[in-house]
Amino acid sequence: GDRMPSVGLGTWKIPKDKTAESVYSAITNGYRLIDEACDYGNEVEAGQGINQAISEGIVSRDDLFITSKLWNTYHRKEHVKAACLKTLKDLSVEYLDLYLIHFPISLKFVPFEKRYPPEWIYDPESADKCMVEDAVPMRETWEAMQELVEEGLVRNIGLCNVGVSMIRDILSYAKIKPAVLQVEIHPYNSQQVLLRYCRENGIAITAFSNLGASSYLELNMSTKADSCLEEECVRKLAEKHGKTPAQIVLRWGVQRGTAIIPKSSKTHRLVENISLFDFNLSNDDMMVIDSLNANKRFNDPGVFAEGAFNTFFPIYE
Repeated sequence: GDRMPSVGLGTWKIPKDKTAESVYSAITNGYRLIDEACDYGNEVEAGQGINQAISEGIVSRDDLFITSKLWNTYHRKEHVKAACLKTLKDLSVEYLDLYLIHFPISLKFVPFEKRYPPEWIYDPESADKCMVEDAVPMRETWEAMQELVEEGLVRNIGLCNVGVSMIRDILSYAKIKPAVLQVEIHPYNSQQVLLRYCRENGIAITAFSNLGASSYLELNMSTKADSCLEEECVRKLAEKHGKTPAQIVLRWGVQRGTAIIPKSSKTHRLVENISLFDFNLSNDDMMVIDSLNANKRFNDPGVFAEGAFNTFFPIYE
């Protein structure tokens, strides 16, 4: 199958006015994987950065691995292709290398012309601002995703934010099996069982929120005390290898065989985050970081949806 780069640029929460520049800068500094999504609201700007790099001859389209994601409101079979075509138009590309189902959450459809991206709340103008579920079987959505591959709109399809049980069920009927699973993985949430299951079933893993709490500080979903970069053992390994604590944690992710997608809009951080291939962590080093696992998630709809969207919506037990 296609080869997915081991380090990419995550674009969640990069402001619109910085996205084109960030994507362009990432590509000029060696990034070839760009991780996008309808819900990030910055696909048009990411497309501008991609196409600037292509037009200047820095890369060709085939050099890049572009990922996007199907949002929760488009799970019905009649909406999947339209959502994909919208993303392709916004990114100004003819195909995606990977298209993922963003969450195992199916919400009531919101037409593009009414609101895009539609986000989580069905009607932000109503007195009752909440999520409205639309119970669509995952099989219906997956079969529509398969048609995107058959039509050449996307090269690979996959999933986000699901566990072993749902993957096993999809594998029982999939004509085209999931190529990639994207989930939250960092030293506090190492997901060793899920990692092993996917490896044994030929499913690649992309880890998001690679540095743990830092992505969630501005959303008040974590505190600085939650940062694994402050752990003494991580700081000692950084000193030992002459690297930053972030590089130690990112290298841990790469050595576990996962692709990683750290986010930054600062050029020096982009360079730092991809400068991971001139050192190795020993088995003992890896075990030290493994020991930090606490099965702690920061991105959990069962927690944030109630506070932010007035809807209790767990997807994990």
